[in-house]
Amino acid sequence: MSVTFLDLEQRSPAWFQARCGRLTGSVAKHVLAERKRGSGELGDRIKLRARLVAERLTGQSHDEDAFVSNEMRRGIRLESQALLAYEAAYGVIVRPTGFIRHDTLMVGCSLDGYIGADVQGIVEVKCPNSDTHLGYWQTGGPDEYDAQAAHNLWVSGGHWCDFVSYDDRYLDPAMQLLCVRRTRADVDVDTYARKAIAFLDEVDRDEQVMRTRSNPRAVFQQIVGARLAVAR
Repeated sequence: MSVTFLDLEQRSPAWFQARCGRLTGSVAKHVLAERKRGSGELGDRIKLRARLVAERLTGQSHDEDAFVSNEMRRGIRLESQALLAYEAAYGVIVRPTGFIRHDTLMVGCSLDGYIGADVQGIVEVKCPNSDTHLGYWQTGGPDEYDAQAAHNLWVSGGHWCDFVSYDDRYLDPAMQLLCVRRTRADVDVDTYARKAIAFLDEVDRDEQVMRTRSNPRAVFQQIVGARLAVAR
C-alpha cells in the first residue's frame, strides 16, 4: 500500500481534518459487524456509513464533537507513560506518528507508535479502569480491539501489533503493564481489507448519490426555470 506519514499533533485541528471522511481504526469494528441471527445491516454500520458521507459533504470531522469522558482523558494523559514503560520492559524504541493517510483509498490510521523505520510492528495502548485491566490479564488480552489492530496493520504495513494495557494504580509493578502480541494472521488482515474496501465502495456510492441529488447549481437552475415558465 502507498501511504503518506503526516507529521501532525494528534487531536489537533489539522489532525481532525486529515481524518475527515476517512475510515480509521477506531471504528473498524463496525465494518465487520454482522447479525448473529436474521438478516440486514446492523445499525452501527449504517451510522458509520452515513457519518463518513456527512463528513465528506460538510468537510467537518465528527470526532471533533465527540464526547470525552474522564476515563478517556485519563487514558490520553497516561499514554506517554505507558509507552515509556513498554520501551523499558522490551528494550525497544517507539516512534510516534501523527496520521498515516492512504494515497488512493479513503482510509488512514493514527498509531500510538511503531517499531522500526520500516514499521516492523505497531503499538496500541489502552489505559483502562482497574477491573478492565485485570480482566485483560485473566483472559490474555481483549478480542474487541482485533478489528482496530487489523485496520492499523493493513494501513501501516506492519507485521504485528503489540496490544498494551497499562494501569499504574496496581501496587505490584509487574501487574501494571500487560503486552499481548497479535500478528497479521491472528487478526486476519486480508479478510478485513476485503470487507473494508467493499464498505468504502458503499460509502463512495452513497456520497455520489447525495452529490447528484443535492447539486446546488442544478437546484437553482430548476427553480429559475420554473419561475421563468410561470412568468411566461
